[in-house]
Amino acid sequence: MFAGIDIGSRSTELVLQKEGTVIHRAQLPTTFSPLEQCRKLLEGYSPECLVATGYGRELVKTLGLPYRVEAITEIKAHALGAHALFPDARTVLDIGGQDTKAISLNPKGGVLRFEMNDRCAAGTGKFLEYTANVFQISIEEFGAYALKGSNPPVINSMCTVFAETEATSLMAQGALPEDIALALHTSVVRRTSTMLKRVGLAFPLVFSGGVANNACIRKLLQEDCGEQGILCVAEEPDMCGAYGASLWAERCCS
Repeated sequence: MFAGIDIGSRSTELVLQKEGTVIHRAQLPTTFSPLEQCRKLLEGYSPECLVATGYGRELVKTLGLPYRVEAITEIKAHALGAHALFPDARTVLDIGGQDTKAISLNPKGGVLRFEMNDRCAAGTGKFLEYTANVFQISIEEFGAYALKGSNPPVINSMCTVFAETEATSLMAQGALPEDIALALHTSVVRRTSTMLKRVGLAFPLVFSGGVANNACIRKLLQEDCGEQGILCVAEEPDMCGAYGASLWAERCCS
């Protein structure tokens, strides 16, 4: 049994797998005590090896666990996970809580090129969560709400704070809330599309990370890809990094 743990800014995911088959997966909010959340997720399990990825990957080594612990980058973890889930994948888009990653893969799943937006929350899950608060809607419901829109105005700012101000101003001008919500989602896809083109977008494209659960972002991204662009989304896209880390754990022990 091999374990992978992905400590992100918003949530932490654990995957345990054996011979590529997932036998356990779990998720907890990262909170301000990521090590404590890791302990909770790992309690009762003794894998041969654990590989950590995400923001807090180096912290896991301080837990004093009675088995081998290694760490790899998020880029490598998501590339491994995406290739294992979708062997034909040539590009990966991971939109997490506070960063966005665009990764180009070779036919064997190796990383050719990547770009990462980790200095600003623009276009990330945090951006959507923050702007959802303007509508007093939970982040889980925001995508479905945005899909009700049909005539989105243009949101010029991708800054989280300025986008909120712009959305409030549009409401004052009489724009429908659903249209503004759709416009905010459109701005996220517009930004990520630019990143994907810079790394050399090729299909199939795997969409991973927590924002891949957002139905509106998925729909807009598919429209942006066109009819011929194959978009792949795993059943639990936020587990892709942890799954990739667990696969690397197996390589470490073999």
